[in-house]
Amino acid sequence: MPTLRRGHIPLAVPGALALLMACSTGALGAAPAKAVKPNPSAASSPTDQKMADTSRIAAVVNGDVISEADISNRARLFALSTGMGLSPDVIDRLRPQILRQLIDERLRVQEAQRRKIVIQDAQIAAAIKDIESRNNMQPGALRAKLASDGVSARTLIDQIRAQLAWSQMLRQIVSERLDVTEADVTEQQKLAAQQVGRPEYQVAEIFIPVDDPANSADAQRFAETVISELHKGAAFSVVAAQFSQAESALEGGELGWVQTNQLDPAVARIVTQMPVGAISNPVRVPGGFSVVMLQAKREIGNEMATMVTLRQAFMAFTTPLTDPQNPTEQQRQALNKARSLGATVKSCDQMDAAAKANNSPNHPADPGEVRVEGVNPPAFRKLLETIPLGKPTEPLISRDGIAVITVCTREQKNLGAITPEEIRHRLIQERIEMLSRQTMRDLRRKATIDERDHPV
Repeated sequence: MPTLRRGHIPLAVPGALALLMACSTGALGAAPAKAVKPNPSAASSPTDQKMADTSRIAAVVNGDVISEADISNRARLFALSTGMGLSPDVIDRLRPQILRQLIDERLRVQEAQRRKIVIQDAQIAAAIKDIESRNNMQPGALRAKLASDGVSARTLIDQIRAQLAWSQMLRQIVSERLDVTEADVTEQQKLAAQQVGRPEYQVAEIFIPVDDPANSADAQRFAETVISELHKGAAFSVVAAQFSQAESALEGGELGWVQTNQLDPAVARIVTQMPVGAISNPVRVPGGFSVVMLQAKREIGNEMATMVTLRQAFMAFTTPLTDPQNPTEQQRQALNKARSLGATVKSCDQMDAAAKANNSPNHPADPGEVRVEGVNPPAFRKLLETIPLGKPTEPLISRDGIAVITVCTREQKNLGAITPEEIRHRLIQERIEMLSRQTMRDLRRKATIDERDHPV
C-alpha cells in the first residue's frame, strides 16, 4: 500500500526548471541564422533531411529564434507527459498551437528579464527534486527519462522557466499595485453567507488563447485534439500544465471551488449541466477557448468531512517485493523493524522521530491533513476511521516497502465553509489572471514576430 503524500504533481507540471537560464536563448538567439538554399542535385538521406527540417527557423520573436527542433521537442515532451504516441498527423495539428505557445513563452521571458526577474538555479534544482519525489523517482531519474525518450532536458527547463518567471513577475506587480484589503475579504464573506445552500463547483480548465481572429480555427482544432487525448486517458492536470495559457496551469489547471458568477457565462452554463468527471467541448470565451473538467460539486457552506492528521514511518525495500512468500533478507529486516516500531511507538511524536530516522525524501513523515472519505482502498479508509489516536497500525506492506502509521487527530469539519485565507487567495488569483491576459495582449501588440513557412 503506498504511503500518503501531500498531493500528486504530474511529470510535466510547472515548478521545474531554469537550470540553464543563460542558455535558453544562447545558441539559438546568439546571431541571426543565414538561409541556405538546398541543392536539388545533392543526394540526402532521410536522417539528413530530418536534421535539415528541425534546424529550420520557425519564428523570430524580438530577435530570439524558435526552431522547428523546439517545436518537435515540445511535441515529444507532450507525448511523454501524457503517455500517448503522437502520429505525424496529430503533431501537424498540434504544431500551430505549440508554436504560438513557444512565442508567448519567449515574450514572457523577455518581459520578466526586462523587469529583472531572475529564477535561481536553486529554485530549479528544488523543483526538479520535487517533481521526482512526487512521482516516486530517484534523483536524476527525470533527466534520464527525458533523455531515453529523445526529449532534450532544455525543453522542459525552458517551459518551466517561462512559467515561473511570469508567475513571479505577476505576483510582484499584484502585491505592489493590487493589494487585497480586509474590506475586500469581508465583502466576499458577506456575499458567501448569502449563497449558503446554493451549488458550488470544483473546476479545472485548459485555456487556449486566440491572439488573432485569423488563428481561431487553428486554436479550435488544437482544443479538439487535446480533448480527444483526454478522452483516451491523458491526465487533465498534465495537459493543462503543458498547454494551458492561464495562470491556473501552474496548478495543473485547478480553479478550486467556484460559483457560477465567478465563471465566464458560457462556461457557467455548461458546468451546471455537466456530470462530475465530464470534460467539455471547446467553449468560446473572451480571448480564446476554454476546455473545462467538472471535478466535484457541493452546496455552498455544507460539506461535512472526517479529517485526520497522521505520522508515518516507511521502511523502503532495496528491491521490489515480487514474491511475498520468498522475501529477501533486507525485506525481512524491514518487516522486523516495522514490527518493532509498532510495539514501541506510543505517540505521534515518537512516530515522527522514527520516520525521520527511516524515511527517504520520497516518503514524508507528515502527509498533511487527509480527508478520510477520499482514501482508498476501503479497508485502509476504515482503519483511519477506527484506530485509536496515537496507536500504530500493523505493518502495511507494499511492493516498495513497509509503512507504519499513527493517527494523531480526527475531527469532523465543514469543508464548505470558506475561510478568509481562501477568499484572499481567490481574489489574488483572479487579479493575477486578469493582469496576465492584459499584459500578454500588450506584449503581442508591441512585439516584432516573424513566423516562417511550415516546412513541407
